[in-house]
Amino acid sequence: MRLSSFLAVFRPALPLILGLSLGCSLSLLMVSWTQGDTDDSCGDELVNGRLFMGRRDAQGDSRDGAGDEDVQPRIVPYHKDPNKPHKKVLRTRYIHTELGIRERLLVGVLTSRATLNTLAVAVNRTVAHHFHRTFFFTGLRSPKVPHGMTVVAHGDDRPVWLMYETVRHLHQHYGSDYDWFFLAQDDTYMQANRLSELVGHLSAGQDLYMGRAEEFIGGEEKARYCHGGYGYLLSRSLLARLQPHLDTCRNDILSVRPDEWLGRCIIDYLGLSCVEVHQEMTYHYFELGKNADPEREDSVQFKNAFTVHPISEPNLMYRLHKRFSQIELEWTYLQIQQLQVQINNLSDLTPEGKAGVTWPIGINPPFKPKTRFEVINWEYFTEDHIYSCIDSSPKCEMRGADRADVNAVLEIAVERLNERYQPQLRFRKRRLLNGYRRFDPTRGMEYVLDLALEAYTQKGHSQVIAKRVNLLRPLSAVEIIPMPYVTEATRVQVILPVTAQDQDYVGNFLDMYVMNTLDTHDNVLLTFLFIYDPFDAQRVSQTDVFAGIKAMIGEVEKRYGDVKIPWISVKTEVPSQVKLMDIISKKHPVDTLFFLAGVWTEVNADFLNRCRMNAISNWQIFFPIHFQEYSPAVMYRDQQPSAASSSFASESLRDGHFDRQVFDEACFYNADYMTARTKMAADILDNEELLESMDVYDIFVRYSGLHVFRAVEPALIQKYVRRACNPRFSEDIYHRCVLSNLEGLGSRSHLAMALFEQEQANST
Repeated sequence: MRLSSFLAVFRPALPLILGLSLGCSLSLLMVSWTQGDTDDSCGDELVNGRLFMGRRDAQGDSRDGAGDEDVQPRIVPYHKDPNKPHKKVLRTRYIHTELGIRERLLVGVLTSRATLNTLAVAVNRTVAHHFHRTFFFTGLRSPKVPHGMTVVAHGDDRPVWLMYETVRHLHQHYGSDYDWFFLAQDDTYMQANRLSELVGHLSAGQDLYMGRAEEFIGGEEKARYCHGGYGYLLSRSLLARLQPHLDTCRNDILSVRPDEWLGRCIIDYLGLSCVEVHQEMTYHYFELGKNADPEREDSVQFKNAFTVHPISEPNLMYRLHKRFSQIELEWTYLQIQQLQVQINNLSDLTPEGKAGVTWPIGINPPFKPKTRFEVINWEYFTEDHIYSCIDSSPKCEMRGADRADVNAVLEIAVERLNERYQPQLRFRKRRLLNGYRRFDPTRGMEYVLDLALEAYTQKGHSQVIAKRVNLLRPLSAVEIIPMPYVTEATRVQVILPVTAQDQDYVGNFLDMYVMNTLDTHDNVLLTFLFIYDPFDAQRVSQTDVFAGIKAMIGEVEKRYGDVKIPWISVKTEVPSQVKLMDIISKKHPVDTLFFLAGVWTEVNADFLNRCRMNAISNWQIFFPIHFQEYSPAVMYRDQQPSAASSSFASESLRDGHFDRQVFDEACFYNADYMTARTKMAADILDNEELLESMDVYDIFVRYSGLHVFRAVEPALIQKYVRRACNPRFSEDIYHRCVLSNLEGLGSRSHLAMALFEQEQANST
């Protein structure tokens, strides 16, 4: 038997689904729900079995009486005239520009110098982030413009003049970019999602003037204007037709109220009156009474309102926003429950029947591994400790985000139990007996909790019981982060630091560099950074330890006549990454894209393109995790590796692992490094040894404020090498170097076989 019950509680950012092993499964669903906009017109009609899209004439007839016929495409052949010079086609950067796709809605808020920092800020904080663009129009600019707001000042505080300049500005600058324009005052609360849904159901090609219809002074005319306090919607086509008459309206129409002036202009020159209903869509609004309490408003008119007016103070705007957010959340949970009931009812028609319904309903089923290597491990935890630590320790103290996560899960589990069984039973948590969690990439974070609960009956009797509870924090509210425009044509400046101990690997590096960049004419430059210790620097005039490498560089330059590979010599006892980059940074322009490489790195075109795409100036830094081969001595032992596995260049990953301990490779722009380095200058004055205790990764994490992107990179492959760990570096850098050497020896199975063979040899 399986019983499902769904409850919804307002808990932002903590959606959880809970199930109990109490003879039945109890599931409570809390997920984010988004009502998606649609570009389909509600004015489309189904005629004779065909769906006709787009604008039709007011009489409903089509041109030449061919409305019932299918549209026949017309193919325009391309003929190139050999007598005319070839003209290069200019392609736009974005597809929507070339196709003429416009955004749906632009919002303009009419404010003033006195209310810009109060009511206008409240509008911006409550709803502006829900719209694609929101502008605040004022007559005179305030001395201090609020941060994060797009304010347009027209230079005159007269209300009618402000309206005239606003309409003219919208048409002149954005008339071809948006389908709809919504204007409102700053004492108006707007329901952003409902306004976006409204314009998504209206045909964009029609002239429309929509809002709360008001009579003119005197009330003798049948025409109506839209009240500015409740906002009004203007279509793009209406704005285009109105533009030639704006100057005439400004000179001929006298009015004190800007909304009356705009309504009179539209009526006189376009013959359109304000409407509240169009294409079966109704413009809902609500007039807020004096001293009204938004939390007590429960009427249908209030709940369905697109706008609320008047708002006397910013605090009232925030209270309205909270109230409408609760209403939307309750409606969302109701929709979720209805959908889950429908899914449960329709499951009878599926081949699997009721048994095919997953728990929770509507969430992806658990991931089923095909091999033992795909099994997702469960992490064991208690209220104080977790038994899967980052540093591979068997047990560590639970703190930070992990502790907050576990506390929230325990609190919600007990809360759901009480909601389900009250008033018959009431539960109180005694302690957590056992806790398990795992992250399922198809569902979210799953929890299994063994709870010691104290259960109270209505008569006051109590008993301690132990119950197992299943919970799920589903994946929801996936956010698409807009990224700046980047291109794969950017030149990459490869920086290769070389010490005396690294000379044996430079030959292989140069061979790969020549084959993958010079032979393919990739837009890449290489600079060597020779690091001399003080002893070798004194003998450089007699014996140069890097003479062999410089000879190899000369041969490459001789083979490729137009290629120059410069080098820079540095003398230091501690080759800190920061010290080396300080020297390199001063010798290159600020827009240089650096790739800080190692002598064991295999440079190829695939990685260089990802370096160009993932490193974004003034936005993101890229630190790839290279793939490191295991030690051949452990992998093959007595047998010789095959020619395919021993070749330095390989198209697929070999026996190895992604080395997460190394942060030497990096892709970043010089300007970003210089900015972070400037912020670090104050700390260096107090502690000069800070340069040796930090690497480039630490610089960007602590001082840049940019996105630091750290990801595995299959195209960045390194041969096995035992790095020389310099004890003069910081303890953290030295510890990571030692761990990298240890983890790079081999996999657990290969190490186990090596130990087994060694024990067998010792026993004999």
